[in-house]
Amino acid sequence: MESKAFLKSWGAEFVAPGTVRFRLWATGQHSVTLRLSGEDLQMNANGDGWFELQVTDVLPDAEYNFVLADGMVVPDPASRAQKTDVNGASLVIDPSRYHWQHSEWRGRPWEETVVYEMHIGAFTPEGTLQAAIAKLPWLAELGITMIEILPLAQSGGNRGWGYDGVLFYAPHCAYGTPDDVKAFVDAAHGYGLSVVLDIVLNHFGPEGNYLPLLAPDFFHKERMTPWGAGIACDVDAVRRYIVEAPLYWLTEFNLDGLRFDAIDQIEDPSAKHLLIEIAERIRAAITDRPVHLTTEDSRNVIFLHPREPDGSVPLFSGEWNDDFHNAMHVFATGETHAYYQDFASEPEKLIARVLTEGFAYQGEVSPHSGEPRGVSSASQPPTAFVDFIQNHDQTGNRAQGERLIALAGVDRTRLLLATLLLSPHIPLLFMGEEYGETNPFLFFTDFHGDLARAVREGRAREFADHAGHEGESVPDPNARSTFEKSKLDWRKPESNEGKAWLALSRELLALRQQYIVPLLASAGGNAGNIVATAPGFFAVSWRFPLGTLSIALNIGTHARPLPDQPGDIIFASPQATDSLPPNAIVVRLASGAAA
Repeated sequence: MESKAFLKSWGAEFVAPGTVRFRLWATGQHSVTLRLSGEDLQMNANGDGWFELQVTDVLPDAEYNFVLADGMVVPDPASRAQKTDVNGASLVIDPSRYHWQHSEWRGRPWEETVVYEMHIGAFTPEGTLQAAIAKLPWLAELGITMIEILPLAQSGGNRGWGYDGVLFYAPHCAYGTPDDVKAFVDAAHGYGLSVVLDIVLNHFGPEGNYLPLLAPDFFHKERMTPWGAGIACDVDAVRRYIVEAPLYWLTEFNLDGLRFDAIDQIEDPSAKHLLIEIAERIRAAITDRPVHLTTEDSRNVIFLHPREPDGSVPLFSGEWNDDFHNAMHVFATGETHAYYQDFASEPEKLIARVLTEGFAYQGEVSPHSGEPRGVSSASQPPTAFVDFIQNHDQTGNRAQGERLIALAGVDRTRLLLATLLLSPHIPLLFMGEEYGETNPFLFFTDFHGDLARAVREGRAREFADHAGHEGESVPDPNARSTFEKSKLDWRKPESNEGKAWLALSRELLALRQQYIVPLLASAGGNAGNIVATAPGFFAVSWRFPLGTLSIALNIGTHARPLPDQPGDIIFASPQATDSLPPNAIVVRLASGAAA
């Protein structure tokens, strides 16, 4: 495995040993000066808003900025690394100096995927990439196959979720250097773990974004997103910046894939949609290993996730399935506020539909929005859906950041975990879930002054719609204590409760690899069947070329007859009888095409 470097349109690039080409698009400036290692050099205007300069005898890690005509000093919007923060000096990075230890890595197939969502800052006490490396063998032994890192792009402050990045090419210096990112990925590969990165291409954060000053044409001011003016994806220079960023992360850091955040907020009037171009370029550029691309999209669409006749993936591998989480959450907790009202009526029927067909909403009108949502999804293979019972969003977008175990209780959460890990969909665990973490995961930032006040007040206004508890105070996102409370407690896995959760997670993950994964490579669409539903109860099955899988679960107040489903029991809690008591699950597998 070798990093397939390509010459990017923006930023500082070594084009020969010691020679660096600096390139910037700045339609809002009539002149730009490069300040490199304390020396000011006038950049050449090459037309169409581009400024460029090639400089010799440049050392790696040299500091540089761009100086505007009025004397304002700004970082490179395509910086590969920052010296300190988002407003300071950018660094010239030599991509060739890291020597990969596991260049033989060829990835893992998608059907083996068990995703572990990780926030680098909150994963360990130190909150760095180097510290996280020490936990990798622990995750591999548990049965995790893929780590998904929350966004790393440099953003304002030293702590935050990562979704306010403004320098799309620069790893956040609070977590480590570009070489630290490579060392983390390299070490993970050595333990057989894939690494994917959550990437945000739909907006820029509120601090450190100088693009409106450099190039006002970067944004369509008449089109707004929830976070500001929409990005002008149909403008060539802008499109290059956005399209090349994901390819850069994949090739520079040998990542195994990307998760694309809130793509429903990426509007592109071009003949070929930006996301399709991104996927096609990635598929064409990286052919020596599987690359797994997933999307988050509230529209419940499938046009980005087609499959070839042989089952291969030409564009995106899977879709984050909020419908699964939302239906399960209502089913287990009874909460029906805000967007959960879409799942308030007979949630067990919606869960059964999600498990067997993909989405709960396939064109029906959402009670929450009053608009139809989704398309038919039964034709999709089950591996086109990434399911979770909690994640950073669904936990952090509550006033107190409670995890599911605090809301649904231990018994119900165990059953939901078993359903998640033994269904044929791709499962995702949120860090700490594997050992029953009870620390909250709160919304935290590191802004100051007016921006900090705006974030704090805005959070207080909106939390009720997320958390459903009017009058409940919201922890100050900017307080360091809010961040510290969100860190994992690594004493918990050593407790009796933590050990019991770990044993369950380990057992379920082993069962998944032994029994479920072999079914998935040949799994197609229209495989699911709803066997039965009743209040607090559902039974579903899937018929695959290599066998029939079935799940029956009951969290109701009284026992239910156990459906007559084929095959041997591969998991049951408690031990199965002719009926399914409250808080019980049975999973069966009948091998063979005739099952």
